[in-house]
Amino acid sequence: MDVFWQGLKIAIQLLLAGDKEIIEIALLTLKVSSTATLIAVFIGVPMGFFLALTSFPGRNLLVSLINYGMGLPPVVVGLVVWLLLSRYGPLGLLGMLYTPGAMIVAQGIIAFPIVAGFTLAAFQQLHPKLKLQILSLGASKLQLLWLMAREARMGLLAAVIAGFGGAVSEVGASMMVGGNLVGYTRTLTTATVLAVNKGQQEFGMALSLILLIISFAITVVLTTAQQRGRCP
Repeated sequence: MDVFWQGLKIAIQLLLAGDKEIIEIALLTLKVSSTATLIAVFIGVPMGFFLALTSFPGRNLLVSLINYGMGLPPVVVGLVVWLLLSRYGPLGLLGMLYTPGAMIVAQGIIAFPIVAGFTLAAFQQLHPKLKLQILSLGASKLQLLWLMAREARMGLLAAVIAGFGGAVSEVGASMMVGGNLVGYTRTLTTATVLAVNKGQQEFGMALSLILLIISFAITVVLTTAQQRGRCP
């Protein structure tokens, strides 16, 4: 418990002092995880919508893969992305390895099945005849997606929250493809691991608490939007 209280003290001191390095690390954490979540949302929501409202051979297999991907080990994702972006990999010419872009790719892959899976569940909870009612009014496919998304917005916001949580808490893949370079690819999670490995448990706890504060603040904002007008 002493480590916790010392870490809390250090965290408060760093935040009140506006420590430049900590602010840069926190901002990079938000930038990488938010961008990865947005990419996952732009791909995962249409995918979940498509799987929820269509039937075709192999659909159950695809849904199973998405559900399986929700628990995919991040270190495996990191290894695959590293192999793709390495110097002699198929995407090595992009020069993305050990950059924030590589971290966004890895976190986006981790967040995608989470968003798609939650979206699939959200749309499947809607009334089966809702699609036919909307189409009977002459709605286009884009309008159908928009109207059904409004009906399923609570579940979709849950998908965003879960996707962001999966991205911001990830550390193994980020270290593997980002390298934990100070001032460039170091995030709160990778900085925490580094601090603990160096025996600076109190500082590592402080970084963890700062990460928890940031994650909680974003979750509160998204939850407020989700529950607006729904509270009894």
